[in-house]
Amino acid sequence: MIKKCLFPAAGYGTRFLPATKSMPKEMMPIVNKPLIEYGVDEALEAGINGMCIVTGRGKNTLMDHFDKNYELEHQISGTNKEVLLDDIRATIDAASFTYIRQKEMKGLGHAILTGRELVGDEAFAVVLADDLCVNKNDGVLSQMVALYKQFRCSIVAVEEVPENETHKYGVISGQEIKDDLFRVDNMVEKPEPGTAPSNLAIIGRYILTPDIFDILEKTEPGKNGEIQITDALLQQAQSGCVLAYKFKGERFDCGSVEGFIEATNYCYQNIYLESDAPLQPQSTVKCG
Repeated sequence: MIKKCLFPAAGYGTRFLPATKSMPKEMMPIVNKPLIEYGVDEALEAGINGMCIVTGRGKNTLMDHFDKNYELEHQISGTNKEVLLDDIRATIDAASFTYIRQKEMKGLGHAILTGRELVGDEAFAVVLADDLCVNKNDGVLSQMVALYKQFRCSIVAVEEVPENETHKYGVISGQEIKDDLFRVDNMVEKPEPGTAPSNLAIIGRYILTPDIFDILEKTEPGKNGEIQITDALLQQAQSGCVLAYKFKGERFDCGSVEGFIEATNYCYQNIYLESDAPLQPQSTVKCG
């Protein structure tokens, strides 16, 4: 039912300079896998196999990652390191990848609008790769796809944040229609301290109905002079229905240094060490 997932990936990642001067922030590794690959795997788990990536200048390594590297594969063929490519090979085989370049950085709403040509006239998911979501059971997108099958409207993922952090997010208020599910009546992008309508913050997982594109085309620049998806969703909520879902699972803000380190430590302890990964780490500290 949801066949395509849009990945806005054109940003500069300035909070991680100088690393992101030549490497897309979406390619920064959490242990041994880049952020965007975690997002693609989450989409595949939800039954979505069309990956639509909005890129920008200097982002060619995103395309290279989801493609064969014949020289590398030849060099490690037959060695004990070849198995390290099993996961990414499976991901490449399971998904299709299309790309479009965002010519100007005009906000998340503009990035999503740029992907219209890839998505077409159908409902679709959106994943922001620097919001890493980890679950032992169903992933966040799987949870949201199940809700979309029932309600057939746009859905945003939300989590409770401390009140002194609401100014960093889009924040919703609404009527709780059942456990952890709200019908949105208001949305504010990065509200001023003390003015947030609640402490339910939108994180980087969305399911959007295709009429959002027409709304985005008419949406004026908002906070920070950018076209905000929050403003378009508020209009959609006022004329129809938008749901906010308080998801189950762990979420890490890998757009911040602190969140990136937390995610790395969590995934190392709870995923990597518990997996059957070859070349398990030795007791001595050795980078590489």
